[in-house]
Amino acid sequence: MKEYDIAVIGGGPAGMMAAIAAGQNSSSVILLEKNPSLGRKLLLTGGGRCNITNNKSIKQLLDSFNNKNFLKHSFYTFTNEDLFSLFDFEFIQEEDNRVFPKSEKSRDVLEGLIKKLENVVISYNFEVKTITEDFIINDKIKVNRIIIATGGITYPQTGCSIKNYSLTSQPLTDIKYGLSPLITEMDLSDIAGVTLSDVVISYKKSKVRGNVLFSHVGLTGPGIINLSNEISESISYNLLENEPDVDLEIAIDLCPEYTREALLDRFTSDFQSKGKTMIKNYLKLFLTNSFVAFFLSQVDIDPEIQLSKINKKSKNRLIENLKRFTFKVIGFNDNLAKVTVGGVDLKYINPKTMESTITPGLYFAGEVLDVHGPTGGYNLKIAFSTGYLAGLSASEK
Repeated sequence: MKEYDIAVIGGGPAGMMAAIAAGQNSSSVILLEKNPSLGRKLLLTGGGRCNITNNKSIKQLLDSFNNKNFLKHSFYTFTNEDLFSLFDFEFIQEEDNRVFPKSEKSRDVLEGLIKKLENVVISYNFEVKTITEDFIINDKIKVNRIIIATGGITYPQTGCSIKNYSLTSQPLTDIKYGLSPLITEMDLSDIAGVTLSDVVISYKKSKVRGNVLFSHVGLTGPGIINLSNEISESISYNLLENEPDVDLEIAIDLCPEYTREALLDRFTSDFQSKGKTMIKNYLKLFLTNSFVAFFLSQVDIDPEIQLSKINKKSKNRLIENLKRFTFKVIGFNDNLAKVTVGGVDLKYINPKTMESTITPGLYFAGEVLDVHGPTGGYNLKIAFSTGYLAGLSASEK
């Protein structure tokens, strides 16, 4: 039986970073990866460009999370500057403080991390099935400390599996889909590919401003993806036991820069001064061209009708739908969910070390924890910072 000081389980962003940090202080670290290669999910991030982090200030970053107190120590222990210093190439910053490698290739980030694993033994095609109380893994490896960085349930082709949650007896919260496109009851095939820019999407009391993209099965885009976390958390289900039963309504404010009153004033004036204009042409002032025909079909108004011939009832219907255009949602497009909502219960994890308060010597990092953020580099920031803190803490103990 082989023996090591530390075993890191999972070769994703959090696991690699944990192994790098542990390897700096210990000469006996093994990284156990289920796949024949590391970082499969990392290669998919940012559309293959790798949105490696978000470059807001630490305070601004923390304000983006509900459980910011848990993340505070890890974010200050391993900052964005620390992350950038690991690589020998440049990064670029884009809209909303998103950071990418200048080459725009996620492969460069992965190879840069692998270079830093020179002090770490890597065991590929090693699926961890059992861990004993005295830290014997698969009856083959004996270690003093273990870091669990197995990820969540998203992208199972990358090695993530719901079975990973049963490797330890650590308490869990409900496991749910996060950052997921939504499946609608309405067939949207005719407008697949159309984007609504800078609209406001609402569900109950939650509101998100961003872009919406129509797909063949429903709604996606940054605005929908971010709102999906709120939707998922509001539904009672646990993927360890059952799939979600989704039947709800979301609304899109297609003209967030106007109030209803302002739209009414604008319409009243324009319908008189531009009376011979057809409504299908007039609405191009408010909606993207490729969406106008679909919108009018849903509100049951003849696209050829002139403004002067639209009655008060139809005008009010136009305004109401411009401010609250609704879709019935019947599911999550789980094959494209980006993160997992839920995971290892943070109440039983020391935020200053990432160590379990129940099992000494057991650490957790990354998506396996019950912590997640919006799209835009936030979740990789969690992975790298919690991974580094877990590796550092395990190696110093």
